[in-house]
Amino acid sequence: MTKLAASPALKDAIGGGRKIFAGARVRRLRTQRGLTQTRMAHDLGVSVSYLNLIERDQRPLSASFLVKLAEHYDLDVRSLTGDDGGELVEDLSKLFTDPRLIGIDVPRAELKDLAVRAPAIAHALLRLAAATPPVAPIPPPPGPLAAVATLIDAAGNYFPLLDESCERLADELRLSGPDLNAAVVDRLRSRHAITVRALPMEVLPNQLRRLDLHARQLILSESLDAASRGFAAAVQLVLIELKAQIADTIAAAGITDPLEQRACTVALGKYAAAATLMPYGRFLSACEATGYDVELLQARFGRGLEQVAHRLTTLHRPGARGVPFFFLRLDRAGTISKRFAPGPSPLPLTGGCALWHVYHAFDRPGEIRRQLVELEDGKRFLTLARTVRPAAMPWGGARPSFAIGIGCDIAHAGALAWSSGIELNGQAAPIGPGCAACHRAACRQRGQPPAGAHLAFDERQRGLTPFRFTDD
Repeated sequence: MTKLAASPALKDAIGGGRKIFAGARVRRLRTQRGLTQTRMAHDLGVSVSYLNLIERDQRPLSASFLVKLAEHYDLDVRSLTGDDGGELVEDLSKLFTDPRLIGIDVPRAELKDLAVRAPAIAHALLRLAAATPPVAPIPPPPGPLAAVATLIDAAGNYFPLLDESCERLADELRLSGPDLNAAVVDRLRSRHAITVRALPMEVLPNQLRRLDLHARQLILSESLDAASRGFAAAVQLVLIELKAQIADTIAAAGITDPLEQRACTVALGKYAAAATLMPYGRFLSACEATGYDVELLQARFGRGLEQVAHRLTTLHRPGARGVPFFFLRLDRAGTISKRFAPGPSPLPLTGGCALWHVYHAFDRPGEIRRQLVELEDGKRFLTLARTVRPAAMPWGGARPSFAIGIGCDIAHAGALAWSSGIELNGQAAPIGPGCAACHRAACRQRGQPPAGAHLAFDERQRGLTPFRFTDD
């Protein structure tokens, strides 16, 4: 007894006059051994009423009682005097952060009491929670980017009233000369008292375009090439002169949220700038005359490839429709940042197929590549892909790059100059909307099985891919 009384655990438990209430642990010790209160009281040499008071935490554990428990039942005193289920309490606290339990406020004292008095029940609750599938998070509200996508998709990426206003504006600009970039800059100065300036990157390190109304200047970064500077100036011009038409287009779409309105204003400003610099009638005529030769269109209108590709997706005027192109832009990781299509798109919203050459454009920067592709349902498309660079960067800095892909249904490919030399009925690359949505069983590029497919495994054989599956 003397040895136990002098042990560090016991000294720590009773030191400093700290009272120890551990009735739930004493009761658990007794029930685990199948003892009645009468039998345990007899073993320890105390009265039944005293033991009852201890188990109900109406009496603290005395040093002599702890020694008797430790000696008679061969237990570690720390099991009675240690931390009151701290780790278990923390786990229970996390349990009550489940969205399904929102509104149920359980005080930490009650969780501690549960952990101490009924640890088996606490562990059972935690095991049950772990075995229950989590509730899917509530999707966030659509937001401004979704509003822009909805606006464009609902209009089929063609806004007739805005496009016609841009065509009239382009006619007025052409009176100043054939160079629309210079005409835009001159109109900003003469009509709106806004001077266009290009500043070094060190002066404008984190912006490409900024309107300083106080100084009446449109400041552009020197990192933009000539086509991009002209486009940036045109965006500012249409946001001023076609402000009412842009606002009417947004209002007609029923968009009332202020942030969504501003996002749509930015998107329609870019649409209107392209429609001004590449006016519908002249651009469509040039497309038909050149066979939609994107490089010739770039040279004729003084625009960048991405600007031309954007414009190609908007030629849907009744009675004067162009080839219905789809368009997307992505980075090396396959993240799609832009997507336009005249109707239900054959393109993935996220991810994609590694067999499609747009994902290989980064291997040969600046080279236009064409490819005949076929989807799983048999639909065929002729596509072009090339890398684009949003702006110049100083030597040694990060050089962001993207790849764009444009294409059209094979039924329209005969009108394209870049279909020359391709057997449109010949062999096509079998691509899909990404492995999770593609069910081609023999694709050697497959990285994962289709979602929802039934997998099969056979240790005696291995196919072209490690995934054998059926769809039924």
